[in-house]
Amino acid sequence: MAPTARSFARRRLLTGTAALTGAALLGGTAHAAAAPKTAWPDQFPLPDGFQPEGITIGGKPFAYFGSLANGDIYRANLATGRGSVVSKGLGAEHPTVGLKIGHGRLFLAGGVSGEIRTVDLRSGALEKVYATGGSFVNDVILTPGAAWFTDSFKAQLYRVALGKHGAPGAMTTLPLSGDWVQGDDFTANGIERTPDGRALLVVNCFADGGTLMRVDPRTGAATAVDLGGAKLPNGDGMLLLGRTFYVVQQAQNAIDVFRLNAAGTKGTAITRITDPRFRIPTTVAAWGDRLYLPNARFDVEQPTPDTDYDAVAVPQV
Repeated sequence: MAPTARSFARRRLLTGTAALTGAALLGGTAHAAAAPKTAWPDQFPLPDGFQPEGITIGGKPFAYFGSLANGDIYRANLATGRGSVVSKGLGAEHPTVGLKIGHGRLFLAGGVSGEIRTVDLRSGALEKVYATGGSFVNDVILTPGAAWFTDSFKAQLYRVALGKHGAPGAMTTLPLSGDWVQGDDFTANGIERTPDGRALLVVNCFADGGTLMRVDPRTGAATAVDLGGAKLPNGDGMLLLGRTFYVVQQAQNAIDVFRLNAAGTKGTAITRITDPRFRIPTTVAAWGDRLYLPNARFDVEQPTPDTDYDAVAVPQV
């Protein structure tokens, strides 16, 4: 029997030490919408037993969460905190890890299933399933011409071409080279774009104690980003707003914040965001002046259908 998504993720994501040291090919930056009303909740429950990992927010104040337990998609209204499952998953062997919203659909990274899936946003119906042949499809970022996915156990990215109106087309594999160092265990995690939109940014949890890599999307050549000595051993989901770059260090219950140059070759540490409500958050999305994160609770050894989960919001820097 194939291991669960959670067992694979937890093996690497709860290891590593080190905190933050030191304090238009691919398109524009992430969207931040109008500020929410102050009465909107800054913490709200997710379904018991859901085992959330990814989050995405589009042009409306609704957050979508993926389930490691069975691949379900849960939508929460940010104004009220209430929500429901809007797309049923394919079961325990088909988790949803990272996800992104765009072009009227959701793009899903399928973890240990090795799948890439797309879901119609309006109906919740499954559209396409791509079998990558990979080991752990982890995270996804959308660019004007493609959806890019990481594989945590293979030195490669997956590219799904986007056609007219963002319709998903052919999938190809891009081997990683250059400074990329593939570990024996969990290696690649989150993925984003550089501020100038010319390259991709990928967390390598293994190289040099945790490194951010800048990847050329044409060749796969990776170059280590100069973060002034900062390490990302638990770097997971990432979010770019302008040149402000947020990296969730989930096992550390923290978000490390950097200021990137336009090319994404250098970053300066700004601050670290922590909150007592963090229970191993995994990734981050923005609405208004807030950041929203799901608490994955990877410290729970054996989640049950009654294990409680939630999402929390903190102010942007």
